[in-house]
Amino acid sequence: MRQSYLEAYQEGEGELVDKKSRFIATVRPVKSEAEATAFIEEMRKKYWNASHNCTAFCIGRGNELTRCSDDGEPGGTAGRPMLDVLLGEGIHNVCAVVTRYFGGTLLGTGGLVRAYSGAVKEGLKHSVILQKRPGKEVLVVCDYNGLGKLQYIAGQRRIPVLGTEYTDQVSARLMLPEEEADAFVKQLTEATGGRAVIEVLGTPYFAEHDGEILLFEE
Repeated sequence: MRQSYLEAYQEGEGELVDKKSRFIATVRPVKSEAEATAFIEEMRKKYWNASHNCTAFCIGRGNELTRCSDDGEPGGTAGRPMLDVLLGEGIHNVCAVVTRYFGGTLLGTGGLVRAYSGAVKEGLKHSVILQKRPGKEVLVVCDYNGLGKLQYIAGQRRIPVLGTEYTDQVSARLMLPEEEADAFVKQLTEATGGRAVIEVLGTPYFAEHDGEILLFEE
């Protein structure tokens, strides 16, 4: 069975200051190494006068591709801690760039690790991260006697209704979480005495954002 996973959806920026050094974290969704590279170059041009632009990204549902760079900071104090945050949060298809403006005071190895890790966490707080769940988009056609049963079962199971059309019958598009699909179909079939017709339209991933259901074909 397919698994749910977290993915970056909208870019965000966070910032922290440590001993007058300024750390600006920009987080952006990326789907490929080329997208990550282009984003990194964009940030380097934007912050061309910064002391460092350290980077980390992980791409693929199974993190098939991961990269990180200290960009001149002591080895292992920036890029790797940044990547560890992304991997630890379980977020996929994401790239983080942390820009540092040196404040004149050395932070030491531990201080750098904390600062770069903390900056990425701040960036993630201001980004939109979606939980993408495997689902089945179905069309349910029933008579008006079955409508109440359909609404009750969907509400009981918190099944998102994507749209409803009323003619001589009722046609409703629903997004069933994959792990609940069989149980829903069985319950609705029993409740309507087999009169509800259920057709699978597709098997996208879906996520909820700002009260809307987003569908993703993968």
